[in-house]
Amino acid sequence: MNAVTPTGNGRLRAERVTLAHGGGGKAMRDLIEDVFTSVFEPDGLEDQARLSHEMLAVEGARLAFTTDSFVVQPLEFPGGDIGKIAVCGTVNDLTVGGAQPLWLSAAFIIEEGTEVALLRRVAAAMRRAADEAGVRIVTGDTKVVERGAADTLFVTTSGVGVIPAGRELAAEKVRAGDVALVNGVLGDHGAAILAARGDMAFEADIRSDCRPLNHLMEAVIEAAPGVRCARDATRGGLASALNEISQASAIGIEIDEARLPMRAEVKGVCELLGLDPLYLANEGALVLFVPEEQAEAALAAMRSTEAGRDAAIIGRAAEMRSPRVVMHSLFGGSRIVDMLVGEQLPRIC
Repeated sequence: MNAVTPTGNGRLRAERVTLAHGGGGKAMRDLIEDVFTSVFEPDGLEDQARLSHEMLAVEGARLAFTTDSFVVQPLEFPGGDIGKIAVCGTVNDLTVGGAQPLWLSAAFIIEEGTEVALLRRVAAAMRRAADEAGVRIVTGDTKVVERGAADTLFVTTSGVGVIPAGRELAAEKVRAGDVALVNGVLGDHGAAILAARGDMAFEADIRSDCRPLNHLMEAVIEAAPGVRCARDATRGGLASALNEISQASAIGIEIDEARLPMRAEVKGVCELLGLDPLYLANEGALVLFVPEEQAEAALAAMRSTEAGRDAAIIGRAAEMRSPRVVMHSLFGGSRIVDMLVGEQLPRIC
């Protein structure tokens, strides 16, 4: 594949998107080909992508399919933008189910008046993230709406991957005694978005953790083939991910506050604003459960990757009369960690 550049093929002269760019004529064609397909390099410009892969020929292999929409505000933030988060979010949704991501689609709802330069930066970021994950953006769509009908840009991505034969990750497989691991520091994305919005009177040097996790996950599965399940700790943070697993498996989960990897800056932002960091969104963090005898191998595999260098064992699954998530605090006590109620930070992804 060619190196990514945000300049396109030079056919589009407009500096801002007009309704004509969604009208089906030459202006729309110029927008699509100059801004998007010149960067994504799909195989042709048909109304669909035609897909084949050797993994699909293996008996027992299954397709995995997911879709997600992205409305993050601001569109660009330290560590990423709406394009990068769209690719990484969809790749990671496939990854935590045990799939190897292969192909993505991307659809764009663009508000009239949006800067073409912004679209170029978003498309370039998507291509870089796709290259990092080893996936291709193979099809897509654009729509242009009137001023005020959207907030600059919304992106929807769908992803297709292949689950290898014999691989079965599911939350209901978690058993008492299984060990919980995270691949890195928590809360960076939520804190970075808060700081980037500028609504609060504080500054923080925090970057989003937005990144694809499929290479890390494959390394873990190779080292610890007994992996029970995984969840990416996006909206609702680690707390919501753990509650989902606890409910699905009917098993309690105990975590140790002292073991949670978290930056001092993130803790400081949460203390200042009265937020619980366990509920802050992440875009490059996952939690997974493995049998106790494979925990150290899984931890070492995580730490061997860039996305897992700050990985940690944070707790374990445990029999409880009423399955729930419990955190043992730094001060020797414990508290129940409930599922998030309401919305801590809207439009976080």
